Amino acid sequence: MSSNDPVAIVTGGSRGIGAAVCRLAARAGYAVLVNYVSNAKAAEALVAEIVAAGGKAEAVKGDVASEADILKIFEAGDRLGTLSALVNNAGVVDVPQRVDEMSLDRLTRMFAINITGSFLCAREAVKRMSTRHGGKGGSIVNLSSAAAKLGAANQYVDYAAAKGAIDTFTVGLSREVAAEGIRVNAVRPGIIDTDIHASGGQPDRVAQMRGQLPMKREGTADEVAKAILWLMSDEASYTTGAILDVSGGRSTLP
Repeated sequence: MSSNDPVAIVTGGSRGIGAAVCRLAARAGYAVLVNYVSNAKAAEALVAEIVAAGGKAEAVKGDVASEADILKIFEAGDRLGTLSALVNNAGVVDVPQRVDEMSLDRLTRMFAINITGSFLCAREAVKRMSTRHGGKGGSIVNLSSAAAKLGAANQYVDYAAAKGAIDTFTVGLSREVAAEGIRVNAVRPGIIDTDIHASGGQPDRVAQMRGQLPMKREGTADEVAKAILWLMSDEASYTTGAILDVSGGRSTLP
């Protein structure tokens, strides 16, 4: 690959919303670094699909809960070309629990992946993109959630709180680097048909929630990815510090 290729790093890029972003970013001309933590087969299959369609992509293993892994992810991005976009997509939920049932281990994992990992990835992106550091600018898009506004009571208040932190982080970082050529925005997906629900022990959650949604349907990973790609693009050149709801109108409790 040419060192002139604009690079997009997508954390948690092997499945769901992340994979949809990788596909669209490749079509938009980015060399895509597909980050994954455990499912190498899915990541390599996605890379093969992108390459077969004429795009450019590589996969890199790394857990965003690990600073050492994050450094390796960005070093792999450096080998691809010039970093132009970071999508902080990696995230986890857990099984439904009340706060008075949550363990320290659960909270530590939740915040390490969903908050600290996003901070550290953004730190590395800013070091590369900021004109203050000799960079050419770029775009960071963080993944929040409608849960940040809804609170997720009796399910995962810890996840909702983590995404609330991402909202605040997005606004603060956007102001910090606005004059350095970097735009920082976020999307807040609602109920989206991905396997994150199964990973949290609720494989039927989409079906259970469908009737309560204003549009009476769940969203798709592609619908969220298209919003992310717009925020990454020059079409959003005067947009920073924005948090875009992609939730089908679900902004309050049913």
